Amino acid sequence: MVQLSSACAIYSNWWPLLSALMYVLVPMPCMFFGGGTTQFLTSRDGGGWIDAAKFLTGASAVGSLAIPIILRHANLIGTGAMFIEFTSFFIFVCTVLCFHRASLEDEW
Repeated sequence: MVQLSSACAIYSNWWPLLSALMYVLVPMPCMFFGGGTTQFLTSRDGGGWIDAAKFLTGASAVGSLAIPIILRHANLIGTGAMFIEFTSFFIFVCTVLCFHRASLEDEW
């Protein structure tokens, strides 16, 4: 989130905050359909709700990358702001992967 606000403040444009909406939507399928864990993403078990959760997680992840590209293509943000948003997405993905790894190793 700090990276996104930097992209907004540096370039005096608040359009990049649309990506923050996608960052809020990415963990929602895990919370609602996966029981709060990320283990359902790597399982082959299916079902209506599990498949919907996988689809929604993928769609919101792709949307997190697509929004800055679309905004740059429409000349609403600059190239620098787009790359700052990509950096924040990379940091967000690394955080999610670390959480996933920690939740797999965590045995209660």
